[in-house]
Amino acid sequence: MSKSSARYVMRLLVAGASLAVVAQAQAAPPPTELSGASLFAQNCSACHQLTGKGVPGAFPALAGDAFPQGPPEPVVRLLLNGRGGMPSFRADLDDRQIATVLTYVRSAWGNHAPRIEPAMVARVRGSAAQDHAAQALQAH
Repeated sequence: MSKSSARYVMRLLVAGASLAVVAQAQAAPPPTELSGASLFAQNCSACHQLTGKGVPGAFPALAGDAFPQGPPEPVVRLLLNGRGGMPSFRADLDDRQIATVLTYVRSAWGNHAPRIEPAMVARVRGSAAQDHAAQALQAH
């Protein structure tokens, strides 16, 4: 085989390998969704602690508490709107993320409550926006 033929074959091999890398990168699966534990660690644990025990006198415990295990709508509304020193997560977390983190809280540390679905979070988010608009109109 001549040198020019060998170079041609080498270029074809390199080009083929490059195309294979590009095709593999395009077919890569989407990034893994964050788990409820990860979302809790990133957004809630600074106050409520990784153990869910909170800080007495400052941040309430979630472990064993009746509120997060109770009816889902008030819990979702609290996360969306905040209260007291708790921030609103309305702009920071989407419906799926809120459902995921609340489902985690409702089932972690010995808690036992049904999961929360993103569709329910969307419904509460929409009704909360309507309630807020109605309150704003009443204020005038």
